[in-house]
Amino acid sequence: MVLPLLKLGTLAVKTLSKPIASRLKAQAGLHPKFRQLIINIAQTNHRFTTTVQRRIYSHATNVEIRPLNEEKAVQDAVDLLGEVFVFSVAVAAVIFEVQRSSRSEARREEKRKQDLEALRLRDESLGREVELLKQKIQELEQQAKERGLTGLLHFRYSQTEEPKLAKPV
Repeated sequence: MVLPLLKLGTLAVKTLSKPIASRLKAQAGLHPKFRQLIINIAQTNHRFTTTVQRRIYSHATNVEIRPLNEEKAVQDAVDLLGEVFVFSVAVAAVIFEVQRSSRSEARREEKRKQDLEALRLRDESLGREVELLKQKIQELEQQAKERGLTGLLHFRYSQTEEPKLAKPV
């Protein structure tokens, strides 16, 4: 019951992160210092991706890469910012799910250890009880031997030997 609700909550967080990312994108270009920062990020990203594409397609890489115009750089940067935000929310949800699963597995493992320990203690207790009963049987055999009752009680034969069956003729 909890797992489906948790998965539904994770999906809701991911879905809600998209409008938040859109809002961030809309507000990102308005602040002058932040605008300049994202323009620099966009220009760096443009240079990097263009260089990688040129290397992949075996084009000349020593050619100067023209910078993006300011509006295109802002648009690319806010798109990148929105994608990074949505991706980071998804990564956080995955990390949360992995940690939750890990804690659940640790609890199950601890329960298994406790169960095994309880079984071990029970086994030891039963072993001590068997040893105590063996001692009592030996004491009874000793007392019977001292009193001459071994022929009447047949302790020795019932404990240590199988009764001998008559051979069929």
